[in-house]
Amino acid sequence: MLTGFMNVLRSSDLRKKIGFTLGILVIFRIGSTMPVPNVNMVNLHECVTTAESGDQAGLFSMINLFSGGAMLQMSVFALGIMPYITASIILQLMTVVVPRLETLKKEGASGTAKITQYTRYLTLILAVLNGTAYVSMAVNGKILQGCTQDIVYDKGIFAIVVMILTMTAGTGIVMWLGELITDHGVGRGMSVLMFTTIAARFPSSLWQIKVAHEGGADKGWFLFLLVIAIGLLVMLGIIFMEQGQRRIPVQYAKRMVGRKMYGGSKTYIPLKVNQSGVIPVIFASSILYLPALVAQLWPDWSGSAWLSANFVKGDHWIYNVVFFILIVAFCYFYVSITFNPVEIADNMKKYGGFIPGIRAGAPTARYLQYVLSRLTAPGSLYLGLIALIPTLAFILVGASQQFPFGGTSILIVVGVGLDTVKQIQSQLEQRSYEGFLR
Repeated sequence: MLTGFMNVLRSSDLRKKIGFTLGILVIFRIGSTMPVPNVNMVNLHECVTTAESGDQAGLFSMINLFSGGAMLQMSVFALGIMPYITASIILQLMTVVVPRLETLKKEGASGTAKITQYTRYLTLILAVLNGTAYVSMAVNGKILQGCTQDIVYDKGIFAIVVMILTMTAGTGIVMWLGELITDHGVGRGMSVLMFTTIAARFPSSLWQIKVAHEGGADKGWFLFLLVIAIGLLVMLGIIFMEQGQRRIPVQYAKRMVGRKMYGGSKTYIPLKVNQSGVIPVIFASSILYLPALVAQLWPDWSGSAWLSANFVKGDHWIYNVVFFILIVAFCYFYVSITFNPVEIADNMKKYGGFIPGIRAGAPTARYLQYVLSRLTAPGSLYLGLIALIPTLAFILVGASQQFPFGGTSILIVVGVGLDTVKQIQSQLEQRSYEGFLR
């Protein structure tokens, strides 16, 4: 490991990229603490403190997670990267449905650039919608349950429009910062920003666990160390599962093109155990926020009390069973639309490739579908169990929603960390250095 760090320091190009990335992250964190105009920070701080002490982070806890706490601080970057993530998921799903987008996806770099442009436009549209909803609920006092104080000074239309435009502009800046990291820094920009926002909350969340359980004979320190130990074990398990893959061997037949012989090589198709990543968890969490939204917007409705009791705090068995089932279902759904066995089998047949023991064409597609479905089963169960870690923490150590190593957050942190290390390692190997982890 030390040799890897020394190799990074020896490479001037890598030093510049890492320094540039760290500089962008500093700017990003400054924007995450800068409040938008017309916000009463004193009242907002009291409301947030009351909500956290009552184990409720409000309706926007997922967005607050991806904004590094900026959402409940009503900062310039309050919406964070959530609009971009949503837009990317929507465009990715629409490429299967809309023929125009599917054609662009097959055009290579030019088509990808066009889809990226559409993603930017959709991100700004979603930022306006999210900002409008967020500011409206803040003005009406519904952004945090139990908050009776005025969060904004002026409730006039001009002041509200300024707040919405400021948050939308902040989302555009966040998107630009992410693209700068991708082009001139290390790692995928938006993923690195996502990693930063989540990792920034770990120290404060850990310390809150220690402070909240200070009564008794060093109980606070015991729980503090216990949570760190559980988090490290969870990280090891996630790394093991994220690295796991099924390699399907592919043999390419030799063929003559003019006077040259092509083919005859061996390769493989890597199918990961967790082929869908963290997307199913985000989907399931978004769906389960709808009951909480209904209960919060229409408290006088007859079913709002039942929804509040079972779906708002997230510690009820009905919520967790539904959450687990949705994650498993979305795993199969997402894999089915992002991995096309028929297309892969046709491409293999076109270039003379085949799986040993399997005939080319339709039998290859059926075999790939069979293997993928068997891999998705343990992958979906693994995602579901990881996502239930906060609930298990509440039962075992009483950490509740303060447990920092939640399923979504730890999956993102570990996944982005592994991807960034792989990119650094590949750049080191291009410069004739040893790998970063060797």
